[in-house]
Amino acid sequence: MGLRHAFALIAFAIAGFGTFAASASPDVEKPVAVVELFTSQGCNSCPQADAKLAELAEAGDIVALGFHVDYWDYLGWKDTLATPENTDRQRDYSRLFGNRSVYTPQIVINGAGDVKGSKPQRVEAALRRVRMGGFLPVKVDLRLTSDSLVISLGKGVARTEASVLVVYFDKRTEVEIKQGHNRGRSHAYVHPVKAFHSAGMWQGEAGELRLPLHDVRKKGSGGVAVLVQEINPNGLPGAIRGAALIHHGAGS
Repeated sequence: MGLRHAFALIAFAIAGFGTFAASASPDVEKPVAVVELFTSQGCNSCPQADAKLAELAEAGDIVALGFHVDYWDYLGWKDTLATPENTDRQRDYSRLFGNRSVYTPQIVINGAGDVKGSKPQRVEAALRRVRMGGFLPVKVDLRLTSDSLVISLGKGVARTEASVLVVYFDKRTEVEIKQGHNRGRSHAYVHPVKAFHSAGMWQGEAGELRLPLHDVRKKGSGGVAVLVQEINPNGLPGAIRGAALIHHGAGS
């Protein structure tokens, strides 16, 4: 075997290992923040916030998720990524924060506060404050096996009951908007949420959950995020204590 051929095989092996590792371990495993953007294809002030979310998704220390809502559909364009469940989640946050009404684009950071997504400077200022506090305190580890998504939860101090929320998303979806305020625009949405559900409760103890990989991939072609989120006394979503995100789709 020639030296050049040997180096080529080594390079191929390293490249192959990198591909496997990227598909098997979390893309964001020690986040400082979970950023939830509530947005709509029919909202004329949302494209800037959508672009900001795409930027944050590449930061490496942020779990960035786009929740498309349906209450602007009457303006002439039905959001192709919106679900009633996404809208319900935003309404729950609105009640939690004491807001008078829901709005877009709204960014919720760590389930603890919100900022206008159309004001990127305010978003960055809020994230700078969050980064000063370090990583989220509850460790969440995600691992893909041949047939399962394995969720490992670390030990910690449970201030209240917390839900283990599993969020399914597509990696990137291109949409051509033909009507409404953004008519004529084509936009690529990063990490649009397809579905989410609670997979159990975290009460301070370390533990492990397994979900069938076939079901996980059916619900979101891009990947999955897992959030450990407190439940406030009124049953509303509270502070997020831990999170991780993993891509599993083609091109991840």
